[in-house]
Amino acid sequence: MEAEWTEEAIQRITTENTTLKQRVRQLTADNRTFDERLKATRSNLRFQDRRIADLEARLADPLC
Repeated sequence: MEAEWTEEAIQRITTENTTLKQRVRQLTADNRTFDERLKATRSNLRFQDRRIADLEARLADPLC
């Protein structure tokens, strides 16, 4: 199946393709940022869990 493409159609598709590529790059960067924030949040949560466990152990031990 052959189709003749007008210069206008080619330009429109090229522009859309460029826009989509930029959007993919932006979404990839956003995803990386969110992933880093998630990792940091999980690390902070693990630290807080350990801190709470330590405080609970100290409360349970009357000699401390």
